[in-house]
Amino acid sequence: MSMLWWIIVICAFLLGFASLLVPMIPGVVVMWVGFLTYHFGIDHHKLSIWFWLAMVTLTIVILVSDYVAGSYFVKKYGGSKAGEITAALAVFAGSFIFPPFGILIVPFVAVMVVELVSHQDFKRAFDASIGSLFGFLASTLAKFMIMVVMILWFIFDIIV
Repeated sequence: MSMLWWIIVICAFLLGFASLLVPMIPGVVVMWVGFLTYHFGIDHHKLSIWFWLAMVTLTIVILVSDYVAGSYFVKKYGGSKAGEITAALAVFAGSFIFPPFGILIVPFVAVMVVELVSHQDFKRAFDASIGSLFGFLASTLAKFMIMVVMILWFIFDIIV
């Protein structure tokens, strides 16, 4: 039975990382499935209170980074508030349209269209679109690094 629990834990972690390419998968939630499966199915004494506090904190950081990175880069590259909102919605929509490339192409095109309609300035629209691309990439990189830290902390806690 222990082997089944470990398979669930490992699959949850792999699925969490898959969410970096398929945003419709709630990556951090799936990571928690792995942690909780270990805690309730394998050993409820190993994971410390510091582990749980750190995981809650890192989960909040991941959730906030999604919104902050996209918004920051669109704004930094001259995009409007409408462009910021469009970028956030288009990343989600893009995961359904031509996956996995849609999460890059759809926000780029959507922000370009919104900014062209709003300001009728191609350079500004193109720059804002580049900002949406950088925002997504920065957010994905941040999530990847944080998820690696979460996994390493988990391994450290169960070994020590």
